[in-house]
Amino acid sequence: MTEKVIQSTDEILILLCKSVQKVLTKASGEEVSFSPIVQKISKTCLKPDISCFTIFEGGLSGLLVMNFTAEAAMEIYTSYMINMGMPREELSILHTSDDVANILGELMSQTMGRFQTELRQELQVSIKLSLPKMLVINKDVVISIDTKIETPQFRRVSFETENHRPFFLELGIEKTEFETLFPFEKEQEEDIDDILIAAQNKQRLTEKLNRDAALK
Repeated sequence: MTEKVIQSTDEILILLCKSVQKVLTKASGEEVSFSPIVQKISKTCLKPDISCFTIFEGGLSGLLVMNFTAEAAMEIYTSYMINMGMPREELSILHTSDDVANILGELMSQTMGRFQTELRQELQVSIKLSLPKMLVINKDVVISIDTKIETPQFRRVSFETENHRPFFLELGIEKTEFETLFPFEKEQEEDIDDILIAAQNKQRLTEKLNRDAALK
């Protein structure tokens, strides 16, 4: 008899952390790592200096929050823009600029797209995603899940950029377990990160060329 495999909150959290790590590492061209230690918390909270959140619903419901220090946000933003060919002198130098928030929002969308794919491949679960919201804040803001979840669970995981600048992932998710009743073949899909990053790079370079042409 085939042994049943049960996956719950922490296994789902690992899928999410690996999605964040892979997208940010590929986008920035620098190594992003996360701690093997997970912290159980009582609520999710937006924290300074830049915070992003998104809600997902469907076969699984929850809330993802990413909290970036100004230093981590600027390192990720700068590395991403340089990695796609933008000159350093043309980049924003303040974490409060719209450009920084827009880039982090794009990367969060790519992360959630990968997480959506991983859930479908690993757990046969489909979810719908809300658009990520980016906020520049100077104090903590508690945020709750606007869905009917009776027994939410909350987790926090620490991440680091290549230069050891910290940022944090917080997850609020319904208490659930997925049990594999019998073996199944996982779907093989194209690497959507490569497709999305290539598209973003092409768009950014096109915008730069258009700006340069308008100045001539």
